[in-house]
Amino acid sequence: MPEYYNLHGSGINIISLFRSDPDKRRAFAMLSGPVKGNPKWRYRLGADLRNENWTVQTSFTGPSTVLGALNLRRESVNAEIMRLAGARLIWTAGLEISHRDFRNVVAGVFFTPELLAQGYQVKQKVGLTYELFRWPERRFTLSSSANSQAGRIWSEPGQSFEKLQGTLGAHWFPRARADDYETQWHLRAGKTFGQVPFDELFMLGVERDNDLPMRAHVGTRHGQKGSAPLGREYFLFNGESDKTIYSGGYVTMKVGPFLDMGKIADSSSALLPQTPLPQKWLFDTGAQAKLKVLGVGVVFLYGKDLRTGNNAFYASVGWR
Repeated sequence: MPEYYNLHGSGINIISLFRSDPDKRRAFAMLSGPVKGNPKWRYRLGADLRNENWTVQTSFTGPSTVLGALNLRRESVNAEIMRLAGARLIWTAGLEISHRDFRNVVAGVFFTPELLAQGYQVKQKVGLTYELFRWPERRFTLSSSANSQAGRIWSEPGQSFEKLQGTLGAHWFPRARADDYETQWHLRAGKTFGQVPFDELFMLGVERDNDLPMRAHVGTRHGQKGSAPLGREYFLFNGESDKTIYSGGYVTMKVGPFLDMGKIADSSSALLPQTPLPQKWLFDTGAQAKLKVLGVGVVFLYGKDLRTGNNAFYASVGWR
């Protein structure tokens, strides 16, 4: 993940990712910076190339039923503009042009013709982020965001869709100094309208390319994506609290519990989430340990699915 920030002191950032995993090949790059040196306006230009093998199934561990499989190839370019409108409001607008195709399709009971729509797509994106409440004396903030994505696919036949998502989040440091007992929670919800292609579905689970985590639902099995719940609608709550047990300048370690609650739904019975209890609420809990050494962060996590009893152990590494 080569990254470079504040190029020559200009505020220009370069972020990229190159992955050679045979089941999840990906190349991604993004350039961002201020417009004509004005920090109130920023632009983002990006490209994303993917070649992924998917096996949609009912569990990431133990007995599992395969519902369908395919190879997804997707290429996209996008451009966005961001405006800082005051101390609390940020709005964004953007355009994405992409192309997708599916190979080696095993339709099973999951993949419908609408999900397998392929060809060129144009998507318009708009979003708002607003800080609802700030209490500096108590080190508490409450923020919100909303975004819309409207897309059109030139497939046979053509398809159009709309995706709406909203987030409400809180961040609190209970003590007057340092970051002991740092607490965060987020409420998220999303819904689609129209006919979305397979790669535009929402997924609840832990996977490197997913931003809707249910931390005891691993999104891959035997290296392939497709073992986490998928659908057109979702509700998700993530909460956690971290206790600092060691802080020595270059080394910091925190431990704490987490709780995730989520539900994913779909108007089509063929797209019920991959779980033995479809369209039920999902509950994940567990503990995580966060270690940071010289700016490099590692998270070790144990999660338990309270409905199925499945356990998940994993670690993630990244700059913090």
